Amino acid sequence: MRTGPLALTLGDPAGIGPEIVVKAWRALKDQGPAFFVVGDARAVASAPTSTAGLVRPISSPTEAEGLFPTAIPVLDLPLRGPVVAGQPSPAAAPAIIQWIETAAGLALSKTVSGVVTAPIAKAPLYAAGFKFPGHTEFLGELTAAASYDGARGPIMMLTAADLRVTLVTVHEPLAQVSGKLDIQAVVNAGLVTAQALRRDFGIDRPRLAVAGLNPHAGESGSIGREEVEIVEPAIRALKDLGVDARGPYPSDTLFPAEVRATYDAALCLYHDQALIPIKMLDFWGGVNVTLGLPIVRTSPDHGTAFDIAGRGIARPDSLIAAIRLADEIARRRP
Repeated sequence: MRTGPLALTLGDPAGIGPEIVVKAWRALKDQGPAFFVVGDARAVASAPTSTAGLVRPISSPTEAEGLFPTAIPVLDLPLRGPVVAGQPSPAAAPAIIQWIETAAGLALSKTVSGVVTAPIAKAPLYAAGFKFPGHTEFLGELTAAASYDGARGPIMMLTAADLRVTLVTVHEPLAQVSGKLDIQAVVNAGLVTAQALRRDFGIDRPRLAVAGLNPHAGESGSIGREEVEIVEPAIRALKDLGVDARGPYPSDTLFPAEVRATYDAALCLYHDQALIPIKMLDFWGGVNVTLGLPIVRTSPDHGTAFDIAGRGIARPDSLIAAIRLADEIARRRP
């Protein structure tokens, strides 16, 4: 079931966002799913691919699906000044934030079926006063992340090929990860993950594999106590709540193909533990999905790539995969 097209925010216009948006439209215009861009129409039109006459400003999302096969629909919210490819500026931050807020509002009002976000750069946003670690946390604030049976988002999931990983901590310095872990955080992430696998991925009886923090998952406490004091009690609590959770497993044995076949998602404890296997498995096609929100949100699993912006060589694979996955999830939600 869908209530409208997808809203695709442009991301940082000095990065590869405009280019990959155009390339994604070229790949999807004939068969969909349909989307419209929330951003600056001039920035889309200036992408380093031939867009002459292809960018069409719209005044309402209802116009998008009819235009999509022949033009790139853009809900035009202009920048305050010009942008140079490869040169990010805090001056663009108010518009970038407005684009995200607008897309989230459209999703909350059911005007669109979901939100896909092109990459943003955090440093220019921070310089302009942005107070959130990234998209995920900002969208959690904007949507007052929904609660499911006591579990609360947002939780970050990454998907690539046959692997799904979710994170208990995200952008934490490695030296601080242990102090950020507790039983409640692991249980909450496990609950949100299991519920999303059922609702958004159509898996009736999801299986979670929970990673350990230390080498060899702590060797029964001889190489760290986090598994004994935090992870194992959290797994027991998840089982008591009806979640098929297993572990903790050493992360160096959790991701071979034979092991991936035994679970539906791996619950990881810190950033690189989750993202390294995803990017090793499919560097170009990974997708970031935000779980535990009342709206559908996906994004490509890469950054703004300022070093190649404006050169016409950026690959749209991850953005195309994110658009398709957002559409799949939206069709499963009631």
